[in-house]
Amino acid sequence: MPLDMIDPKKHRQLFLDDFAVESMKSTTRTLHSPKKWGPVINGKGVQSRSCPQWNSEKKLWEWWYFGEHLYYAISEDGEHWEKPPLGLYESNGSKNNNIAFDPEDKGPGRPYHVIRDETDSDPGRRYKCLFGAHNRHPAVSPDGFDWTLVDTPPIPSQDESQFTHDHQSNRFLAMVKLSTEWGRSVWLSTSSDFNAFSEPELIFHTDETDRENRRRRVRKIIEDPAYITPPIIDDEDYIAECYNMAVLPYQGFYIGFPTIFNPFGAVPPPATNYTRINQIELTVSRDLHHWERVADRKLFIEIEPFDGENYGCSQLLMAGHPIVREDGEIWCYYNALRMPGDIDRFKEFNRARELFRLNVKPEHFEDTGALTLAKLRPDGFVSIDGGECGTIVTKPFELKGEDIYINADATWGEIYSEIVDAETQRPHEGFWVPGEKPSPFTGDSTKAKIRWKYPHDLVFEKPVRLKFYIHQARLFSFWIE
Repeated sequence: MPLDMIDPKKHRQLFLDDFAVESMKSTTRTLHSPKKWGPVINGKGVQSRSCPQWNSEKKLWEWWYFGEHLYYAISEDGEHWEKPPLGLYESNGSKNNNIAFDPEDKGPGRPYHVIRDETDSDPGRRYKCLFGAHNRHPAVSPDGFDWTLVDTPPIPSQDESQFTHDHQSNRFLAMVKLSTEWGRSVWLSTSSDFNAFSEPELIFHTDETDRENRRRRVRKIIEDPAYITPPIIDDEDYIAECYNMAVLPYQGFYIGFPTIFNPFGAVPPPATNYTRINQIELTVSRDLHHWERVADRKLFIEIEPFDGENYGCSQLLMAGHPIVREDGEIWCYYNALRMPGDIDRFKEFNRARELFRLNVKPEHFEDTGALTLAKLRPDGFVSIDGGECGTIVTKPFELKGEDIYINADATWGEIYSEIVDAETQRPHEGFWVPGEKPSPFTGDSTKAKIRWKYPHDLVFEKPVRLKFYIHQARLFSFWIE
């Protein structure tokens, strides 16, 4: 029977799923939330569905975001952002502003997603965009400001979507929102040339487990006085829905960031929406079509208590996929929305009790959104944790003289590594941990070379596996080079 091989030389092997794992014992899979750095752009209605784009010619980051209009910001470091005066369009009697798209344009809507494509040989197509509030119209531009619609049918979509260029497959991925029996759901449309997109295909929706999670999460917000409660709450047992899902191509697979929509109550007609909270989870796929939920659907980024300073008190949505920096650190930019309703709804349906209780100020309704940054160690989405003695046996791979590296935190413990035969799973001579007692890895490192007790060229004729012994430590990934 042929072995199910992995290739840790081509891609680092992570543990969001069991793709690289043959077996585990006495271990747990732990999801790690990114460390919040803070808001970088804020204001009334500030949001984006694009991540910052690196401009190698200008040597800076560019970002298109929206509020009352579509705006443009720049940054040298990705943390501190400037709003350059573009002088393009007049607002309040002046062109001294950073408005990036004509507010009077009568086309299919404003740019919803903007990416910079440095691989296109045509400089007139350097920037690519999907326009529109409903349906998505592809467009191209030489500079991100002067747009030309592509002569192709729009991608069917409701009001939400995410968009990325997948460098792994050299395709453009539009994750659009269309309905199923589970309400808002994610459908995928792709293009290899940004001229023609495929018909959307359903790839992700919620289920009964999400519905149960909704009950629990709504109850937590209502019962914990630290959180701001929406002005409308009813007893209907609503389904949870997927508001949108950004996708990050990463190390040969795909990480999804579904925003899970949890209703509290129905807004009376003529409105057709709900009060809700939106929070971000993780899911993983090897082919973009089949998705596996990560770490029992624990929250990757969750809403915050209301303290007058926080923005992420009501809704959280990714601003495009995370950015993987040159050092491997993962920067997650997301939309953090503060208020779960406007002043009028709080007055009408809540008699402003919640605003009084939390000492909400009128100015909070004038500063309702922030583009926020949170950071994660390289490969840091999920770790396999061992207590007293956890073990992992990997899938087999070829080892022809490369060194073995791990990304791990053994601040309070140690990790031992063993090379075993792929078929028998018996340790190769000189690599048996209980017998040879080599020095373990200790400390915390995103790239630690495994040291062996005896010199060895690490050239093996047949496939091998790794066996890790994990004691009070976390293993994030492994690879060879």
